[in-house]
Amino acid sequence: MHITGPHSSALLRRASRSSATRLYSSLSSKSSAPSPSPVASQSRSHTTASAAFRSVRSRWSHGVDWKSPVSLSSQIRTTASPVIDRFHRTLATMASENVFSGILTGLPKPGGGEFGKFYSLPALNDPRVDKLPYSIRILLESAIRNCDNFQVTKEDVEKIIDWEKTSPKQVEIPFKPARVLLQDFTGVPAVVDLACMRDAMNKLGGDSEKINPLVPVDLVVDHSVQVDFARSENAVQANMELEFQRNKERFAFLKWGSKAFHNMLVVPPGSGIVHQVNLEYLGRVVFNTDGMLYPDSVVGTDSHTTMIDGLGVAGWGVGGIEAEATMLGQPMSMVLPGVVGFKLSGKLRNGVTATDLVLTVTQMLRKHGVVGKFVEFHGEGVGKISLADRATIANMSPEYGATMGFFPVDHVTLQYLKLTGRSDDTVAMIEAYLRANNMFVDYNEPQQDRVYSSYLSLDLSEVEPCISGPKRPHDRVPLKDMKADWHSCLDNKVGFKGFAVPKETQDKVAKFTFHGQPAELRHGSVVIAAITSCTNTSNPSVMLGAGLVAKKACELGLQVKPWVKTSLAPGSGVVTKYLLQSGLQKYLNEQGFNIVGYGCTTCIGNSGDLDESVGAAITENDIIASAVLSGNRNFEGRVHALTRANYLASPPLVVAYALAGTVDIDFEKEPIGVGKDGKDVYFQDIWPTTEEIADAVQSSVLPEMFKSTYKSITEGNPMWNDLAVPESKLYSWDPNSTYIHEPPYFKTMTMDPPGAHGVKDAYCLLNFGDSITTDHISPAGSIHKDSPAAKFLLDRGVDRKDFNSYGSRRGNDEIMARGTFANIRIVNKLLSGEVGPNTAHIPSGEKLSVFDAASKYKEAGQDTIVIAGAEYGSGSSRDWAAKGPMLLGVKAVIAKSFERIHRSNLVGMGIIPLCFKAGEDADTLQLTGHERYTIDLPSNISEIRPGQDVNVSTDTGKSFTCVVRFDTEVELEYFNHGGILPYVIRQLAAKK
Repeated sequence: MHITGPHSSALLRRASRSSATRLYSSLSSKSSAPSPSPVASQSRSHTTASAAFRSVRSRWSHGVDWKSPVSLSSQIRTTASPVIDRFHRTLATMASENVFSGILTGLPKPGGGEFGKFYSLPALNDPRVDKLPYSIRILLESAIRNCDNFQVTKEDVEKIIDWEKTSPKQVEIPFKPARVLLQDFTGVPAVVDLACMRDAMNKLGGDSEKINPLVPVDLVVDHSVQVDFARSENAVQANMELEFQRNKERFAFLKWGSKAFHNMLVVPPGSGIVHQVNLEYLGRVVFNTDGMLYPDSVVGTDSHTTMIDGLGVAGWGVGGIEAEATMLGQPMSMVLPGVVGFKLSGKLRNGVTATDLVLTVTQMLRKHGVVGKFVEFHGEGVGKISLADRATIANMSPEYGATMGFFPVDHVTLQYLKLTGRSDDTVAMIEAYLRANNMFVDYNEPQQDRVYSSYLSLDLSEVEPCISGPKRPHDRVPLKDMKADWHSCLDNKVGFKGFAVPKETQDKVAKFTFHGQPAELRHGSVVIAAITSCTNTSNPSVMLGAGLVAKKACELGLQVKPWVKTSLAPGSGVVTKYLLQSGLQKYLNEQGFNIVGYGCTTCIGNSGDLDESVGAAITENDIIASAVLSGNRNFEGRVHALTRANYLASPPLVVAYALAGTVDIDFEKEPIGVGKDGKDVYFQDIWPTTEEIADAVQSSVLPEMFKSTYKSITEGNPMWNDLAVPESKLYSWDPNSTYIHEPPYFKTMTMDPPGAHGVKDAYCLLNFGDSITTDHISPAGSIHKDSPAAKFLLDRGVDRKDFNSYGSRRGNDEIMARGTFANIRIVNKLLSGEVGPNTAHIPSGEKLSVFDAASKYKEAGQDTIVIAGAEYGSGSSRDWAAKGPMLLGVKAVIAKSFERIHRSNLVGMGIIPLCFKAGEDADTLQLTGHERYTIDLPSNISEIRPGQDVNVSTDTGKSFTCVVRFDTEVELEYFNHGGILPYVIRQLAAKK
């Protein structure tokens, strides 16, 4: 699984201040100098190997003449030289040995024999290990197992063991995840990049077969289904047929990838949501690979990969470009994180759901500040919440800003593994391994205190029913305060909690006709009610709770208004089985919550069109319409273009608000409606007790449901199985395709890295305030009819009805570049706060679409930058939020702060991320964005340090200092090579 090329990223990282180019320059141009001592044979001691490694490393760290660097291609031609041969022999020896082989231990089976071997943490006999958070122990085990003093060194292991002292220092460590997880929106561009990398490798004279996943890769197709049909028995089939019509080309491409690349499993459309499938089926918890036992760990190209943390599997979201490097055997470079210890006590009150809990936790952690940190949940309260509830909390890690929200494995985890069809032998192996390696929590035993970076606590009995919105997941509103909060939002100036609706128009009624019957909308009227998203559909208690609300409402004679677009999109086929088993699906159907498909749907903007009459009533009367969804994101413009108020709620609350028809209601005091007996029906009349829900879960959620569902999950369906794909290892690009297009990243690539660079006299393309999300930068939803992307498609003969979404067209760089900064709700200070996807072209003063303005700058050979406020790039991990700006010619982004994954993605695409100094921003520095900007970065990579100060000056005479957010040595390597993918290609092309 290791790539041990002559200039591996880990080796470069160890070669302090060196780069790939320097490495090769030193080996060739200094070949007459004293060379590192070779290691004679593989039987040499670890000490000798380490000494040789240190000698090699120190030799490369100094004394390189950078006035005339030698190209990589010429270096590769010298690989027969004695110094290179000696170098290879030395590294081959070192890479074959593990410094910690002495703690490799057998794990006995209870009945005799052994499960396999494992690297034993207790055998280290180091008291510091016993105090480590469980999440850090997973990083430690990985470092020990992969420690060859080449990609991972003994010094890295020591950093992790000494976590209490090293984590505050922002030290860098390598990490090799056990596997990679993809969904189709982010998976298609990842496979496009891999196919394109094969072509690039081919053109450079290398072996294209080297571009192949070396760790297991699972791709679940779940992001493409849209709610075109709802409220009907055949909605699933009708939506799937449209899904295949729109995405046949993408799906065929993915099917080709599953055949062309080794180690890649593709789960076909209609199977479920990636994170629920990961939780119920793909998650291993402990791997047993050829007799080697080790903890499961995963990085995924979706930010909600963190859901698997609820199963005790370390997982988090990364950019697709990082995931591709991981697939190709590169160790991830990461800063050793701090860990927030979050203690849970008590138990949830009657009627309080996991969604109420996660929204409360999200608000607390957001306030505490956990960006770049792990959160580890502990305390006796953890043992009293179900695995599904834990997964709900872990799922929303991106919303509270943490890298992970981790729950160590305990008895509840083991019970869930058995429930979901994992074999008894597998569960026994998992428990035995984790207990033996001090990674198992047993709440029946005294708990040893662990050290955390900071501490939080929550008494579960204090959690109250709530929702979040109207524009951000962490803006929690207690249910009892919702009516007052809504009226405040109507009054407040436009912002995250405001719509600035004049008092005199707040009671406006928009009357219209809906399919022949009278209808009306007011501010706050619910027009979309969606039970959607892995966050909640993986949780039987809230799903069955929604069914119980529907049942009680039906029995009392309440009915959801027909103009409310209702939908139910389960995260796996298991949900359908237990809703049918419980008899509750029929009541959900009666309220319009028919199953529409198995995928993300409304949560990612695939909500489909509203009825024309509803849409017209909203737009013609400027109604602030609402969507209520059981999702994890509610940023402006994400759920639907016509719903400006979007609230996250538990599935039972989604049904309750659909019945009420408005968010402008006090559930404690006002009736939801009038029952068939003419009496008012209140919230408490339809709300199930915790005991009722528990009984439904106990009787309806059965292990056989999981086994039968996943037994056939990879068999596909007739539409998938009928897709014909070529057998070739290189992809045949169709220049006329509007879905899959060969990107331009590597077309002019040579073996010479382009080197570091600053920015000179750049124009500001966009000037933003705070909380610009990846939905603003690279929308996933519908393609607006007047956008540059729409014009591109129309010019190529694509009818508007076939536009599909931006997310579905991420395999086409030409469309995605045009869709960059195309969110209709984006606010740009260059246009005095005007809302819309436009900007000012500074030289001419013209108001243009962002794409057209960027094109003008590029044609004139003028660089551009983006200025932003805090939390730039928050939201979904979305590669195109970095790829798009790069294709538009953006060279740098200057912001108050960055979301973790997005900053990394910018680096991966060769864009310079810069942060204003604390207390400063564009406003305090009186920057208008009409200036021209020069960023003073050295052209010699050896003169740049992670996190160093750089000077930025303008043509108006202003000068200020920023922090360059290259956070690790490896990120500097990527920058030197023009991005992570060119770096990997050059590395693999040079590997013999």
